[in-house]
Amino acid sequence: MGKTYLLRALVEQHGGFYFGATAGTEAESLRQFSAALAEYAGSPVAFSFGSWDDAISYLLGLAAPGRRGTRGGSTGGATDSPFLVVIDEFPYLVKVAPELPSLIQREIDRFQVDESRMRLLLCGSAMSVMGGLLASTAPLRGRAQLELVVRPFGYRAAADFWGVAGDPALAARLHAVVGGTPAYRRQFLADDIPASLQDFDDWICRTVLSPFSPLFREARYLLAEEADIRDTALYHSVLAAVAQGNATRGGIASYIGRKSVDISHPLNVLEDSHLLMREVDIFRAGKSQYRITEPLINFYEAVMRPAWARLESGQAAEVWGQAAERFAAQVAGPHFEAVCRDYVLGPGRSLLSTSLGEVGSGVVTDPKERRQIQIDVAVVEPGSGGRRSSVALLGEAKWGTVMGVGHLERLGRARELLAGRGMDTERCGLACFSGAGFTDALRAEAERGGVLLIGLDELYGRAMPTGGLF
Repeated sequence: MGKTYLLRALVEQHGGFYFGATAGTEAESLRQFSAALAEYAGSPVAFSFGSWDDAISYLLGLAAPGRRGTRGGSTGGATDSPFLVVIDEFPYLVKVAPELPSLIQREIDRFQVDESRMRLLLCGSAMSVMGGLLASTAPLRGRAQLELVVRPFGYRAAADFWGVAGDPALAARLHAVVGGTPAYRRQFLADDIPASLQDFDDWICRTVLSPFSPLFREARYLLAEEADIRDTALYHSVLAAVAQGNATRGGIASYIGRKSVDISHPLNVLEDSHLLMREVDIFRAGKSQYRITEPLINFYEAVMRPAWARLESGQAAEVWGQAAERFAAQVAGPHFEAVCRDYVLGPGRSLLSTSLGEVGSGVVTDPKERRQIQIDVAVVEPGSGGRRSSVALLGEAKWGTVMGVGHLERLGRARELLAGRGMDTERCGLACFSGAGFTDALRAEAERGGVLLIGLDELYGRAMPTGGLF
């Protein structure tokens, strides 16, 4: 995501001590840290700390009240300027020296926050480890003044970053594969960008599906870097189950041949790692589904992993040629639904008469027709006091289908059913999201009001939705 880039820029701007940890033994890591600190302090001889206890005591002691700044810092001898310390890839150090958080906590507690000049930034890629630093009874809980998760670009910002904002159809496909991770464009692909929608297939084959590309194994590395993930085969099976459409806990367990209780730990770890998200059914209490949050991992599980041996032998074009249906159903389709919800959470919220409400998805059961109506985008305001829960929006999203009046009628039926359940639907608008377009009959219905039609141009801000404000 560019965390190291941001931290290095911060140190360059304000001065301070930067240390980037690497995977290694405790002795080697301590030796590297000592050497970096000695260089920063301008010491003519290398430091030789006997333990991490000594190293952390010395480091945080540099910012003690009355202590003059070191030669390498920007403090220049002043006693009141902040002393910036950045430890990057902190999980590598915690793995070999689990006592580090406790040592840091002890030194922090030795000085009052307003008395110490220390500004300590701990950074890492392993989300489960970094999140655990401040959780429950962790030593650093209550000591942090900032917890910042550097997230990928949203779908609109990603289109601008890749230079494809002028072609929403290409931007949507590109985001469904690589998401909003900045490094994938420059560091991984050296600015190899699909020139047009017609070039997208060739681009996929020469980059993501090529065994010579850094992106080829990136999905595996993303999973392997999480410290709490040891049995990677089990975790890949869980992710594959979700990518194949088995999104409930029971469906995942059945797919991998385990009992539901046996997959609680891998599900929790994947959630803590921000690789999996549990989305609660907005209409049915106690029901939920899981969704893979990292597009490249979803693409890997749905398209690459089933044909891994063929891809390694250089058959990218053949594999991709046979994966069109899987890509549409298991990658682009679910991703498009998530983008539509992001749209309603962001720029599309101005189309609604309410700024409140929860945005999500869910299922409305139709007992008369003995069917379930899937609602891909819904805005629901929970009731409070004597006020009923109300529905502000019901929407359906279709990636590769030209939507017609039948889709609108299904949404209208869901609105009737929710009203019959006691929810307030008086101001509930209906919305159709499509990556393939709309029939003339549906456009005519939208012109009459009460219906929103939102395509790729609208999602990417190149046009206004058809239909009125709800």
